Amino acid sequence: MRGDLVAVVLVAALVAGAALYGWAAVHRGVPILVGWPPLLAAWLPHFSPGGTTAVVVALLVVLAGPAVAARLRWGALLVLAYVASAAWTFGLALIDTYQVGIGDRLTTPTEYLTEVRRYPGLGAFLATFADRIAGTTPDTLATHSSGHPPLATLFYVWVGDVFGPGGEPAGLATLLLGASASVAVAVTVGSLGGLRWGPVELPLAPETRAAGRDLARRYLPFGVLFPGAVWVGVSADGMFAAVFAWGVAFLALGAVRRGVAGAALCLLGGVVLGAALFLSYGLVTGGLVPIAVAVLVRRWAPLAAGAVGAAAVVVLFAAGGFWWLDGYEQVQVRYYQFGEYGVLRPYSYWVWANLAAFALTLGPAVVAGLRRLAWWPRRVPLAVTLLVGAVLVAVAVADVSGLSKAEVERIWLPFGTWAVLACALLPPRSARWWLLAQAVLAIALNSLLATVW
Repeated sequence: MRGDLVAVVLVAALVAGAALYGWAAVHRGVPILVGWPPLLAAWLPHFSPGGTTAVVVALLVVLAGPAVAARLRWGALLVLAYVASAAWTFGLALIDTYQVGIGDRLTTPTEYLTEVRRYPGLGAFLATFADRIAGTTPDTLATHSSGHPPLATLFYVWVGDVFGPGGEPAGLATLLLGASASVAVAVTVGSLGGLRWGPVELPLAPETRAAGRDLARRYLPFGVLFPGAVWVGVSADGMFAAVFAWGVAFLALGAVRRGVAGAALCLLGGVVLGAALFLSYGLVTGGLVPIAVAVLVRRWAPLAAGAVGAAAVVVLFAAGGFWWLDGYEQVQVRYYQFGEYGVLRPYSYWVWANLAAFALTLGPAVVAGLRRLAWWPRRVPLAVTLLVGAVLVAVAVADVSGLSKAEVERIWLPFGTWAVLACALLPPRSARWWLLAQAVLAIALNSLLATVW
């Protein structure tokens, strides 16, 4: 426990250092371009009555979460975890009031709904998408649409078609889908968490399945009270996190099954992961996560089936007129244009301040869990080592690339949801205290700061 607290103090010092250095840089005239370093936010203490929802959910999970997770039937637990996660995310958004936190969050001129309003139809949209990214034409895409592949914008086009136009349906759809990410992680761990080094026999032995679900049960209360939910409700990156997580979950479900059912699930997982690539360019660095699934089951066939599914998505978009690599190239061009954030934000600061912002997304419990993963690797379940290790490598690559300078509190949500798995390593006797720390951090961030998402 003492080592855990030391790790938390050290990371808190990193956050404080990033804040102080950031403010000093601002006073020197250095354009770090955030209002409350290392977060894109502004100091604005506030709390609307609806925010009591978050407080109530937090108290229920802190007091009863570990016990309920340990005893409830598996299927019912997954449903309850989703409801709790959605309520937690919804409650955090309500701290800003319903209109500000959900209804208006995605309606700014830089958001996807700007492009939804001038959507020309699927064929023309895909055929001209890459040409409209870099800001060289009068119909240049809005900031977020230009910075992401076309499926991110198409998601909101389809939400508008089904549920009606405007910020409210878009915000609710984003939040409700994003809140499912923790359940997808639990499904993955429940399938693979009991595997160890050595041959894997299918079907899995009952004790192996039970060990995986026990690990997922220890994770789930922390997955619900994820501090990153501040940005899941509402930013599109929370939705990206859920899509990516479900792609991995379907792949994991298929990997531990033989026959047509297993192959179909792996193929479905690949399709969903392929879709994730067309939501965010950065998710290509998450490719190590499905590889970790294949390593866990000692079988490459699931990965091959998943690759076929992902390739099908790539082919469909290419047939429609959009080639992923062309879009990625144009995003780099725009990012480093004169006056854009890629040029103005100093790499020397953000390459380490990003980690401080990410730490605020993860919370102290994850820091403690990661400390245990690093300190006692031989005692850690193999699934935790490989899955968490994969996302940490993805974060490192994204950080060093220089394409994620600031705003990683939302951009790295697809990786943060998996890093929370390290909390399963915390001793049960201290789980409530760590859950309380997670909840206090999230509510404090949302109540003291005006976050952009």
